[in-house]
Amino acid sequence: MNWKKLGKIFDPGQYALPGNCSCFAQSPQALIYDDFVRIYFSSREREPSGMYISQVAWADFDKSFQTVLRISPELGLTRGQLGCFDEHGVFPISPLRHDGRILAYTTGWSRRVSVAVETGIGLVESKDGGATFERLGNGPVLSASLHEPFLVGDGFTRVHKGVFHMWYIYGTAWHKFTPESTPDRTYKIGHATSVDGISWQKEEAHQIISDRIGPDECQALPSVLKIGTRWHMVFCYRQSFDFRSNNARGYRLGHAWSDDMLHWVRDDEGLGIDVSATGWDSEMMCYPHLFECDGRVYLLYNGNSFGRDGFGLAVLE
Repeated sequence: MNWKKLGKIFDPGQYALPGNCSCFAQSPQALIYDDFVRIYFSSREREPSGMYISQVAWADFDKSFQTVLRISPELGLTRGQLGCFDEHGVFPISPLRHDGRILAYTTGWSRRVSVAVETGIGLVESKDGGATFERLGNGPVLSASLHEPFLVGDGFTRVHKGVFHMWYIYGTAWHKFTPESTPDRTYKIGHATSVDGISWQKEEAHQIISDRIGPDECQALPSVLKIGTRWHMVFCYRQSFDFRSNNARGYRLGHAWSDDMLHWVRDDEGLGIDVSATGWDSEMMCYPHLFECDGRVYLLYNGNSFGRDGFGLAVLE
């Protein structure tokens, strides 16, 4: 592939975000309209305790992606109820048009005591054209199970030949890599199918993308698009620990391809895009989203500091 980077197109610090959000625009995900593109993202609101919660917002762009037309005047989705799987926020949200409806699969997270978080995948629907979303229920549609006991999230869904396909991540373990460290997690990409988008059948604990840097590789946020006759997946990967300040162990973009949506061949070199020599995406690239708009293929992604300073865009030439 040959990508042309178009640079950072959104900096959350330059806009008044809804709620009390003041930083981060993580996991940008596009929904195409007739004359604009809405990009959903997760921002952060600081609670009085000093801890963050993740909130959903959006920005509308013209189809050249050079002009921000609108910022969501209110949060796209409220936080979950007390004790629910998404009590402390949603990150990411992945929109989907299906049968005249605008749905979205969410990754809700809640804090825990022995480890940092637990996550699950929820389902929401918009009744106002994609401005705001309502939960179909307060529980997840996909969550921890017998052989996937940790951290189910990052659900990306597409419908093909009447079948819902979801690529998601599942945790394989929490580790204390040193006696003094807090636990860090390892997660891999899995696959599930559904006939209605609500009841899912997992390929339980079946890692569909091979590791590149060893068994402690973390794989996150798969995004799938058919380009020509072949399905392509872009995701991000990193080491399980010492990744927050060690750039060499931080997120990079990975790539795999498939002819049947089931069997995937990893081919990171074939993606043809990497961190820049300097600037906002010189230390890491993460949280990618593949999409097509007016016959062209685009790639949204976050850069340094996990998207603290916004997201950028590349176009497939």
